[in-house]
Amino acid sequence: MKKKKTLFSRLTDCYLLLLLLFIYLPILYVVVFSFNESKSLTNFTGFSLRWYRSMMEDKTMQSAIYYTVLVAVIATVVSTIVGTIAAIGLSKSRKLLKSIVLEINNLPVMNPDIVTAIGLMLLFISMKIELSLLTLVLSHISFCIPYVILSIMPKLRQLDDNVAEAALDLGATPWQALTKVIIPQILPAIISGALIAFSMSFDDFVISFFTAGVGINNISMYVYSMKRYNPGINALSTLIVVVVTVILILVNVLPVLREKRRKQALATSQRS
Repeated sequence: MKKKKTLFSRLTDCYLLLLLLFIYLPILYVVVFSFNESKSLTNFTGFSLRWYRSMMEDKTMQSAIYYTVLVAVIATVVSTIVGTIAAIGLSKSRKLLKSIVLEINNLPVMNPDIVTAIGLMLLFISMKIELSLLTLVLSHISFCIPYVILSIMPKLRQLDDNVAEAALDLGATPWQALTKVIIPQILPAIISGALIAFSMSFDDFVISFFTAGVGINNISMYVYSMKRYNPGINALSTLIVVVVTVILILVNVLPVLREKRRKQALATSQRS
């Protein structure tokens, strides 16, 4: 017999439902009104792709999208590589050195963005480096690396150090032990760190505002500088939601499908 739900469990379910509605209703609202024929945000007058065409024709918005994606991709690739190497190195370091570096690594994460932004801006100015696309990319890399390290370190703590040592004893080079033993085991954490780095870079405004050069705007800066409401932002936001949803589905579904195929292949080989 099924147990009846207690009052507490019902309240918990209601709370979770309200929480999900609070989080996702604004996103759904933006998606729906991105297809609105008029500029109204309260009255849906009819279905139209007008604002998607407007987004494609807006050169300023296209430039903002270009710089946002370019900076996010470069920052993600570089921070993932550097963060992975740093995390692996820290896992093999002395306990005192590891604890000191990890505490320093937590500073950009815990600090308000405005502090990091002003610090980076003053650093570039003191080094007489003109604010440009380069300073924007360097700034994004600097605040993305700590998130990658924090994503990978817990997975490294779960690894057995004897596995890499065994690979070296069996004739593998240090590079082979790294690429064929360690990295495959921490690959899910690396992917998670890369996704976090990409989302942090894509979404950043404060640090970008203080370190970008003249004429360089990302999406956040473009929205901030708008003199009047542009419904094309709704269309752009909808496309971002769709892309993020597809990426999350692929990241979560593909490993399951791969594992299912592996089990099926293993079962077939055992039968034969």
